[in-house]
Amino acid sequence: MKNAAFESNIRAGLKEWIGLAVLSLPALLVSVDLSIMILALPHISVALGADSTGQLWIMDIYGFMLSGFLITMGTLGDRLGRRKLLMIGAVAFGMASLLASFSNTAGMLIAARALLGIAGATVSPSTLALISNMFRDHKQRSLAIGIWFMCSMGGMALGPVVGGTMLEHFPWRAIFLLGVPVMSLLLATAPYLLPEYRDPASGRLDIPSVVLSLCAILPAIYGLKEIAKQGLQTIPLIAVAAGATFGTIFVRRQQRLDNPLMDLRLFTNPAFSVALGGMFGITLTGASMLFVAQHLQFVEGLSPLRAAMRMLPGVVASMAGMLLSPIIARRIRPSHLIGAGLAVSATGCILLSQVGVGSGLLTLIVGYIFFNVGAAPFASLSSDLIVGSAPPEKAGSAASLLQTSGEFAFALGIAVLGSIGTYVYRSQVAGYILRDVPTLTAGGSRESLAGAVLEAKGLPQPIGSKLLHGAQLAYTGSMHAVVEVSGVLFIAIAILSVIKLRHIQPIGQKAPGEMELSMQEQ
Repeated sequence: MKNAAFESNIRAGLKEWIGLAVLSLPALLVSVDLSIMILALPHISVALGADSTGQLWIMDIYGFMLSGFLITMGTLGDRLGRRKLLMIGAVAFGMASLLASFSNTAGMLIAARALLGIAGATVSPSTLALISNMFRDHKQRSLAIGIWFMCSMGGMALGPVVGGTMLEHFPWRAIFLLGVPVMSLLLATAPYLLPEYRDPASGRLDIPSVVLSLCAILPAIYGLKEIAKQGLQTIPLIAVAAGATFGTIFVRRQQRLDNPLMDLRLFTNPAFSVALGGMFGITLTGASMLFVAQHLQFVEGLSPLRAAMRMLPGVVASMAGMLLSPIIARRIRPSHLIGAGLAVSATGCILLSQVGVGSGLLTLIVGYIFFNVGAAPFASLSSDLIVGSAPPEKAGSAASLLQTSGEFAFALGIAVLGSIGTYVYRSQVAGYILRDVPTLTAGGSRESLAGAVLEAKGLPQPIGSKLLHGAQLAYTGSMHAVVEVSGVLFIAIAILSVIKLRHIQPIGQKAPGEMELSMQEQ
């Protein structure tokens, strides 16, 4: 049986495109909520009296819950009904947003953010899976997924900008109210604009698999985040090991079930596996964004909001690339477009590696634009491959795998690339300090650039200035190391994609006798 997403000549009309807009707004909001706390946290901590532990949980609990429940909710949507689960998630997200806005203790806000994460996991894969039902024509579907992915990925980068702008004009509680009108619009329009879809052959939800997936994902994500912050400590390593153990048990259980929570047969499709693996690698490089942001703040001396605005051209370029890639891929093979794009990203890494202290702001901005726009074709087109190559009844599961792997990759990227950057910084800063500030004893400057900034403020001049300059040189060196590793990743993924995806025709075209990339034909 041919995959309807490839074979059907039914083209979507105005109703479906309006429905896409309704689906894209929640995807944007869920992503914004991941990063909006970056600038809001200091205000919230003062207002609620949150200690350092409370601040970490306020910041991280949303991402933990979102990551942990994506697989469960994606598969539950296939069973229960994607529109129904989406509307349930919209109600939960709106109510949790109100709870977060009216929180009067740190504990209450942490609980609200946890509920927001679970609700976000309910909303996110359902929106992407519904797109595969609404857009049967391959050209339209690839463009629709590109638009959705543009909103989803752009939301994370826009979060600090939106948060900073709102905090200048409104109290911190207002940032959580963004979810109320968006989810209200979704609830009001979904019954009329969005189709319902559920897998009629799906069995009951396997509760032990749900528990095992949570036991695998939550400790692993927690451990990776803590390793990124504290280094290789005992408890984070135990958490990662526990997650890996439960993950192994989870996979073995899925292999035995007739109706698994995660259908491992999806990985037998080469296009699915290469696209998912490549997206994992691309998302790993996202940690470079944090080094660029810190460089703008602590080396260039910009405020968080001004730093976010300097990074905005790169975000806009990325969003434009995600939107245009499906259109360009109608004329050239996706593998060629992906390979050329990743070569542009690698060029961006070269430019970023040339940025120095006190100079190179324009080079940084241009390099960051190249870094982002070059990866856009892979992000957009691989999402179409991942969702489109799965059978319609497994679209929710495929979407949840895409998003869960993204959460893992980002956390792992911060842990691995962050460790590389930290190692380079600590190796270089000692030399700079001993050369320029011979009387200085070890302190916060040896640990991080932020520590050096604080330490320099308390030292007499010119010692403080020399210390800060040495730390900035060391941090710039660490950023160079991180973007160089990212450049190698880009090249490796480009080569893999060009080789493994070379048989895929331009979108909307099919070579005579070519087997469709569909699980239904296997």
